[in-house]
Amino acid sequence: MTGAAVIIGAGDATGGAIAAAFARDGLVAVPVRRTAEGLAPLAARIAAEGGQCVPIGADARDEDAMIALFDRVEREIGPIEVMAFNIGANSPMPILDETVRRYRKIWEMCALAGFITGREAARRMVPRGRGTILFTGATASLRGSAGFAGFSGGKFALRSLAQAMARELGPKGIHVAHPIIDGAIDTEFIRSNFPERYALKSEDGILDPDAIAAEYVRLHHQPRSAWTHELDLRPWIEKW
Repeated sequence: MTGAAVIIGAGDATGGAIAAAFARDGLVAVPVRRTAEGLAPLAARIAAEGGQCVPIGADARDEDAMIALFDRVEREIGPIEVMAFNIGANSPMPILDETVRRYRKIWEMCALAGFITGREAARRMVPRGRGTILFTGATASLRGSAGFAGFSGGKFALRSLAQAMARELGPKGIHVAHPIIDGAIDTEFIRSNFPERYALKSEDGILDPDAIAAEYVRLHHQPRSAWTHELDLRPWIEKW
């Protein structure tokens, strides 16, 4: 039976690229976002490349929905070999204007959803003694910036979760890694809102989603004698 790669937060850029990369690698891509309709272009792209894709709409913050999703994948598609958590919640707000409602939602998207999906992936992988769990980090995983209290809090929590899971699950054969994406990514958001930054694309000054995805596939194939837990990815011109 062909294995599956579940991509939680399969957007139009990085998440979609990760799903396509694992499909090219021979797994059935299972991209997940809140509405399945938004995944139609990605599914068509993967099919055109000769890959297999089963898009699913679900809210990663909903425990019951995630349990049902992971059960469905194992039952109808195949054993989950990879789970990549890639939900974005980058929403700046000055601390004086931040609200409990916004802060809680960002935390739910970054940390709570990461916990639910990571736990459910582990529950399926541990009995088999193999599997890869990848949590996408960001610059905010390492340092809090002005105006990003909510995002930094959520990303710090996700990084801590990844470390705890790596220490607990590594001896059980599960590779848990936390790639840190430190820099602007080639997305419509960057193109529209930061044209000066997007102009650096011609000189490889922003991150290419396909290049990011290739590193995720490499993490999955690392021998367990030399597993990477944290991997920094940034353009060559990025200051850090």
